[in-house]
Amino acid sequence: MVTGLERAILQKMLFERFIGAKHTSADNIPKGFPKHQRGQAKKALKNLVRQGYITPKATSYGLEVSLNPHRLTEIMQHIKN
Repeated sequence: MVTGLERAILQKMLFERFIGAKHTSADNIPKGFPKHQRGQAKKALKNLVRQGYITPKATSYGLEVSLNPHRLTEIMQHIKN
């Protein structure tokens, strides 16, 4: 089950087309949310990684994230509902 904040993160990443090989820094994901929700957005991002909707990539300069291309149909279903 995906919460509203997780749905917003998935929607934001899909809109920006961070899918598969195109990554963004995990620090950039909470920036689009109000300041009082940024801590919750970080927790939601970790939860999405645990669920397998977002794939992490460790780099020398930090954690990069992208949507899992194998689960795009599920992600689209969660965004629509």
